[in-house]
Order: sequence, then C-alpha cells, then structure tokens
Amino acid sequence: MTAAEPLLTLGIEEEYLLVDPATRELATDPPASILRDCRALIGEKGGAVAPEFLRAQIEVGTPVCRSIGEARAHIVHLRGCVAAAAKSAGLAPIAASTHPFAEWRSQRRTDHDRYNLLAEDMRHVVQRLLICGMHIHVGIPDDDLRIDLLNQVSYFLPHLLALTTSSPFWQGQDTGLKCYRLSVFDALPRTGLPERFESHAEYTRHVAALVNAGLIEDASKIWWDIRPHSRFPTLEMRIADICTRLEDGITVAALYMCLLSMLIRLRRGNQRWRVYANMLVRENRWRAQRHGFDRGLVDFGKGRIVEFPALLDEIIDLVREDAERLDCVAEVEGAREIVRRGTSAHRQLACYAQAKQSGTSDAEAIRAVVDWLIKETLHGVSCIENPGVKGDK
Repeated sequence: MTAAEPLLTLGIEEEYLLVDPATRELATDPPASILRDCRALIGEKGGAVAPEFLRAQIEVGTPVCRSIGEARAHIVHLRGCVAAAAKSAGLAPIAASTHPFAEWRSQRRTDHDRYNLLAEDMRHVVQRLLICGMHIHVGIPDDDLRIDLLNQVSYFLPHLLALTTSSPFWQGQDTGLKCYRLSVFDALPRTGLPERFESHAEYTRHVAALVNAGLIEDASKIWWDIRPHSRFPTLEMRIADICTRLEDGITVAALYMCLLSMLIRLRRGNQRWRVYANMLVRENRWRAQRHGFDRGLVDFGKGRIVEFPALLDEIIDLVREDAERLDCVAEVEGAREIVRRGTSAHRQLACYAQAKQSGTSDAEAIRAVVDWLIKETLHGVSCIENPGVKGDK
C-alpha cells in the first residue's frame, strides 16, 4: 500500500426484529434482560448492542474492523449472542426490513429521550417506522475526500439496494415492491439521495444553517441514503435493507468498500466517476425498490436499461484490483450468487407462494415466511448455548 492509498476501515450495523417463535408475532414488550444478556455475551471488545426506536427491535454494531474477514467474524458472533439472549426469553431474532404481517399501530416505543423527542417531532410519520436496515461505515479520514466520494458513489446506491431487498410484505400484504422499507422511511424529512457538495466546508455550512435555524440538533438528524457520519470520519451507506442471510450482507459491505477504493484509485490518476443528476439516479433507486434486480437498471452512459447480471459483471471487473488488495475477492464475487439464488425478498415471496400452493390459508402462509426468516437469519451462525442467564418471562 502506498502513502496515497488510505487504510480503509469498516464497521457494520444490523437491526433485527424480535419475534415469538410460537405465534410468529412481534414481541411488542420484550424483557429488558435481553439487552443485558447480549452485552454480557458480547463482551467489552466484541461490538455493541442497543435498543432501537421500537421495543421489538434490537441493533448491533461491530467494532472498527480492518478487513472484511474481521467484520464477518464479529457479525457471526453478534448474531449468535442476540439469538442466545432472545432464546433465553422465549424469543428469536429475524433479519428482515419488515415483519411479514405485524401491525405498526400495535407496537410500543422505546422509552428513551432521543426516541421520545423524535416521536413528538414527527408524530404519525415516525410511528410507522416498523422497519430495519443495515448501515455500512467505511472510514475515510480526509474530510474533503469523504465529500468527493459521497458525490461519486451515490450512482451505485441502487445497485447495492437491489442486492439487499428483504421487505416485500407490509401488514400481511404482498406490496409488489421488493423493498417496501424505503416507502416508509422516505416519509421522513432529510431522507433519500444526498445533496452534492463541492467541499467539506460547504457541507458543514449547510448543516450549520439547519442547526442555527433550530431545525435539527446536529447532523445525526440527516438520514440520507448515504451520509458523512456526524461523529466518526466515516461514509455511512444507509440505503440497504438488512440482509437475512449474513453472507449477503458481508458481500454488500465488501462491494461498497471496494467501490470506494476504486474511486480513490481513479482520483489518484486524475480521473473520476461521472456525477449524474439525482433525478436520473432516483429512477434507478425506484427500479431497485420496486423490482430489485429483476428488470435491470439504467446504464446512463449507454442511455438504456441493462440487465442486472451484466451491470454486476462490469462492477466486479471495475473493482477487481481493489478486491484483490483488500483480500475480499470471494466476498465481492458472492454478489453473483445473490443474483442466482435471489435476495431475501425473492425467497420470502417464494416461501409464501409455495405454502399457498400446498393449500394453506393466507394466515398460515404468511406465518411460514416468519418460520423461514427465523431459520435463515441464523444460517452460518452458531447460537451460543447456555449463556448462564434467564430472561424475565
């Protein structure tokens, strides 16, 4: 690695829903012991666990990682710890961006100052946030480089979203969208594709204008699909659904990190990715939200829709040098396996259709999807046994 190549660090946050395996319903009032048990199992250096806006949600985050392999090991451990703590309380986690049939009106909010203020400010809009996501942080120490990459990598956000979709159902209905989560989240202000800035100074001036006007407390209230983090020198990708299968999330994290590395490499050669208008990128965002990767995305250089496998092959070729340097070639090429097998959204819909074809009722078929999610969430994960703690039943 030359002095011109910054060391890219990585962090992954995942949000899960807690369900009752017997009823498949969300746990609207899970015991507080789950968080306590998780923290005990994770240990001081294994990552973090925290409550989310709704009590049925739980969030984990890796420490700062210096490789994809290190990040994978932490996510495997974190999922196992959550599963063990939930099991001791008679519950199970599912990694899906929406619950297949839960009603948002029935959920209970976490009693925390930040969430209480958010509920008071947003009212009905924020109460519908029965959604989970995956956030991927890549450390970019240089402020202006971070903004330059923000402008360029936004082009690829729809491609990354298409590989992660896990929210086809909402309140028991097939929405017709592979990612319904964004339809809920986009109702909040300061969401969607990021603005474009010439420098970090320009970005901070715009944030200051909002803060000084009393509209937000700080930049953490900016919820774009990708953003400079408000406290850490990272570029946080937020557009993704949570991947039900752990390896899919690792693949997307590797691809995102390699895309940033590729853009940095181009910049060293006085080149850059063309920045297209948000109105164009927004069309691909909608296509990924609606169809996932089933109907292709627009290649704006060619001016036409291109099938997703061909686009993915081009992206993998673009970042191959970076994947080799970052030791994540297998993970990046795993994106082809996601397309072959289907994302969680594809497989949830297939599970539902198969159950219906066997003669079950709508209610039984949608519960079969929850059963599949419980099992798939722990694919490749060993649930830590005998944690030595009992949940409050």
